[in-house]
Amino acid sequence: MNKYLKCLIITSIVGLAVSCSQSKSKYQMGTYGYDKLFFEANKIDFIELKSEEETARLLIVPAYQGRVMTSTAGGDNGKSFGWINYKFIESGKKDPQFNVYGGEERFWLGPEGGPYSIYFKEGASQVYENWVVPPIIDTEAFDISSVDNENVKFIKEASLTNASGTEFRIGIERTVSILSRNLVEKTLNHNIPEGISIVAYQTDNLITNLGDAPWTKKGGLLSIWLLCMFNPSPETTVFLPYNSDAEGVIVNDDYFGKVPSDRLIVDSSTVYFKIDGKYRSKIGIPPGRAMELCGSYDSGSKVLTLLWCSLPDEPKPYVNSKWGEQEDSYNGDAINSYNDGPVEDGSIMGPFYEIETSSPAAELYPNESIRHIQRIIHLEGEEADLAGLVRDLFKLELQEIAGKFN
Repeated sequence: MNKYLKCLIITSIVGLAVSCSQSKSKYQMGTYGYDKLFFEANKIDFIELKSEEETARLLIVPAYQGRVMTSTAGGDNGKSFGWINYKFIESGKKDPQFNVYGGEERFWLGPEGGPYSIYFKEGASQVYENWVVPPIIDTEAFDISSVDNENVKFIKEASLTNASGTEFRIGIERTVSILSRNLVEKTLNHNIPEGISIVAYQTDNLITNLGDAPWTKKGGLLSIWLLCMFNPSPETTVFLPYNSDAEGVIVNDDYFGKVPSDRLIVDSSTVYFKIDGKYRSKIGIPPGRAMELCGSYDSGSKVLTLLWCSLPDEPKPYVNSKWGEQEDSYNGDAINSYNDGPVEDGSIMGPFYEIETSSPAAELYPNESIRHIQRIIHLEGEEADLAGLVRDLFKLELQEIAGKFN
């Protein structure tokens, strides 16, 4: 065990003596310090990465598949950006279908539905009662391969069987790295005003075919699926630029029934999605329309969140995650966004909202791999400074984004 990892574990053990009541009194709910003490009080080991500035931090839980639970740009007293399901975690229970821990960025695998789903057993009707998240992306811990102040690498091996009976032996590698301000400026090819606070990180995710046979369309394919859970508000709008030169559907808006026009606006270059945690809905951008950079803006908190993902240089098939029968199992979306809300019985999982990205379908020979990279950037500051950044990066006006659904 290396010295840094040993120190992290000792820190977590010391933190176990902290009660939930103490964690609630030392920091306000909604701060990073509150969330850090929450995990210590609930006996959940975590790894904390810090940037050179040290006010930018990540909290990562190995037991939750190397999940980034939250981040901050302002140290322990700074705003906590990830959505965390405190009640479920405190209960200590295990759900046989899906353990909703929350978390700002987690590793999953697709497809969710259809004939090649890995969430339904062969022959089972694809309804909620039969939907089960595979343990490898729900309850099983990822192993730590290496760790230092700014990076942690996780590894895992697993076997999965899809709804058509195809078995996959899969190797997983996931590296989480906190990014310096200078690196973010290089990524965006843009200077960030000094008055803007920033936290940014990258996850580099890789799956490998460890079996003896190739993965083919005929038997079904897998994909890397990364989901980001954030806190919603009536002042938050997701904006997804799209390729206006491409042909075909711009946005798929019928995942849970068609999204009403007062919650989804499509103009000549951008899709806007209302995020308030009050209406369950989901949209998707097909790969031919998807752009590498998208984001959300909370005008109440003056927080701009940017998401960058790797996209293929040439057209590739994407798995289709819609439940039930499918006309084409390889016409799935590259980017998705989800707004949580009450279901038919009035209950609600969160509320939270998500921005999700996927890799192409993994047609792999034995020992071949596919990689998918995602970067999350949170920026806090004066609206004028954020507006200039949005204008230069997207050719959009921040006030127009903020007022889309007013």
